[in-house]
Amino acid sequence: MPSITTSKVSRWDQHGREHVVRVRKSGVTRQLSCSTCAWRRSAQFLPWLKAEEHLAEAHQATVDPTA
Repeated sequence: MPSITTSKVSRWDQHGREHVVRVRKSGVTRQLSCSTCAWRRSAQFLPWLKAEEHLAEAHQATVDPTA
């Protein structure tokens, strides 16, 4: 049975709102889901980059809280 792990990519927009994309790993595939909108996607490679791209394009959320 494959182990399931979850992580998240958080960014803030220019209005100070947090937007989060959860990255859920099950086996080789990762499922991306945005907590702000209904966007979902499967990704095998570079899931965190795809999550960052979605946040920047769909929500203009580009401020990294860890930077």
